[in-house]
Amino acid sequence: MKTIGVGIVGLGANCRLRHVPGLRRCPGVEIVAVCNRSPQSTADAAREFGISRTWERWEQLVAEPSVDAVVIGTWPYLHAPIAIAALEAGKHVLTEARMANTAAEARRMLQASLARPDLVAQVVPSPFGLEIHRVVVEYLAAGFLGQLREAVVLGTNASLSDPTTPLHWRQSAEFSGVNMLALGILHETLIRWIPDPTRVMAQTAIFTPQRADGQSGKLLPVETPDSVQVLTELPGNARGMYHLSGAIHHGPPPQIHLYGSAGTLHCEFAPRERLLAAAADEPRLREIPIPADKRGGWRVEEEFIDAIRGVGRVQFTDFATGVRYMEFTEAVACSAASNAS
Repeated sequence: MKTIGVGIVGLGANCRLRHVPGLRRCPGVEIVAVCNRSPQSTADAAREFGISRTWERWEQLVAEPSVDAVVIGTWPYLHAPIAIAALEAGKHVLTEARMANTAAEARRMLQASLARPDLVAQVVPSPFGLEIHRVVVEYLAAGFLGQLREAVVLGTNASLSDPTTPLHWRQSAEFSGVNMLALGILHETLIRWIPDPTRVMAQTAIFTPQRADGQSGKLLPVETPDSVQVLTELPGNARGMYHLSGAIHHGPPPQIHLYGSAGTLHCEFAPRERLLAAAADEPRLREIPIPADKRGGWRVEEEFIDAIRGVGRVQFTDFATGVRYMEFTEAVACSAASNAS
């Protein structure tokens, strides 16, 4: 079995938490190169994880012959240029979410992947719903909901409620594009189970218009919303509603509700993942046990490597799906900006 050489561009928090340990659990895989934002950060990462090759520019890593696959852990503004260059250089690609800064960038990434169908192109998936996914799909396939009538997506916290909290890179349009809060992550989870919306109407708010830069202390504009509300139309005359916020206390944690003519499913993601259900004639929701042989989980790196070896396929998340949630996120941003659907 040929050793797969992996190069990482942007070995940051999520790479440390998930990707490096996940890749090292895969047999026949070696992390052979790293490139971070600064030479010092690159050297620190190489020393910490025993990576032999370091590069000052991501273009050098992409061109490195020992690199068979590129893991992109940078902020979204670099996902498209690195992914496209890596695919054109004959490298497999696993890119961190969100897929890109804009839907147009995401579509260019998809086109680059379609031009190289021999290469694996994967977006790090939303972690929500992985444990219960198989059982939710079984309930939907069995017609438990009847006709879908409403979908409700909730995800709030107080991370942005304090106006003295420094500006986060996710609040910069330059680095994060049209992505906002957990909208893309939760929508990606939703469209695993139901069709894409056909119409979007949205409003957003920024409650703290300026925040201090963490390094310089200079006040900079906040360019992504603190609060997002979305109404959607779905195929079959169903309706959707989204409530996302980083600026409220005691709000609902991440969850998705599916309401149908015959039943209801509640998919809760925190503090633990669980599925609740009730048929129309039942008085209350009940928790559905998830059998061990049907319980999913995080296996992103294993799925990526299996797909490279040709012994599996990417289920979560391919570039085509990434384009779908990026187009939705951009539609939300456009609707909020124009005050129109």
